[in-house]
Amino acid sequence: MQGTVDGFSYGAVTPLVAYVMACLGSALGLRCTTRSLLVTHSRRPAWLALGAAAIGSGIWTMHFVAMMGFTIRQTSIHYDKPITYASLALAIVMVGIGIFIVGYRGASGTALFTGGTITGLGVASMHYLGMAGMHFSGRFTYNTLTVAASVVIAVVAATAALWAAGRVRGFLWSVGASLVMGLAVSGMHYTGMAALSVRLDGASHTAGGSPGASVLAPMLIGPLAFLLLAGVVVIFDPLMVGGRPARTSVEHKPGVPAAAVAAHPGRRPALHEDREPVRRPEHHGSRTPQNR
Repeated sequence: MQGTVDGFSYGAVTPLVAYVMACLGSALGLRCTTRSLLVTHSRRPAWLALGAAAIGSGIWTMHFVAMMGFTIRQTSIHYDKPITYASLALAIVMVGIGIFIVGYRGASGTALFTGGTITGLGVASMHYLGMAGMHFSGRFTYNTLTVAASVVIAVVAATAALWAAGRVRGFLWSVGASLVMGLAVSGMHYTGMAALSVRLDGASHTAGGSPGASVLAPMLIGPLAFLLLAGVVVIFDPLMVGGRPARTSVEHKPGVPAAAVAAHPGRRPALHEDREPVRRPEHHGSRTPQNR
């Protein structure tokens, strides 16, 4: 028996909120990735990990906010929590691999292609694993070509986002990139949803309905809280909004250690703040420095 699917039980509310969550996660993740390029190698992994967790959490939250409006009219839906949370972990890990590749190899050429492909596959895998965690009296079937289209959208969106993270420094440009990525991720989600159809079992069916906020909202509390904390880090980091050091680096000036400049962008190291670097007298052949 063919099931009747409705993906917009709450009208435009769930798609709009889902899009906002996708944009928020993308914005935080891209800014963290950009920030990682401005610090020393020892501090870079922390920023890249935060960016991966932000993007993964934002996309996962977007997916399940959108799923609040999904119903199968002839049967009720239940979620397998271990599989559902496994989809979150999968998204963070695969997005993290892609971000680390770009963070250390650069946002161009083979590194960008590899990182974007892995990140995009992570987004798509999260979607379909999350769908596998839905239980009802039947099963999903998918149109192969539409599924392939959704994966291509995810890969292209992820590649463009990682390119923007490595190349774009201005705040407004980054916001624009986040809006585009949020649109692409939402488009991937609804393309994937368009690929499915529902086959119900032959047994009798109960009246269906959306799981609604009562089921999904408690599962979203953790990722939402994390995105809030990540947002606080972004807002209060002095270099995050501008995406570039506050002043020109002085690591090439004599007497100024490069590591000290990298650790404290925008200010001179305390060792040489109040005096000029000590210059040693030069020796030319057998000549000696003149006594002063």
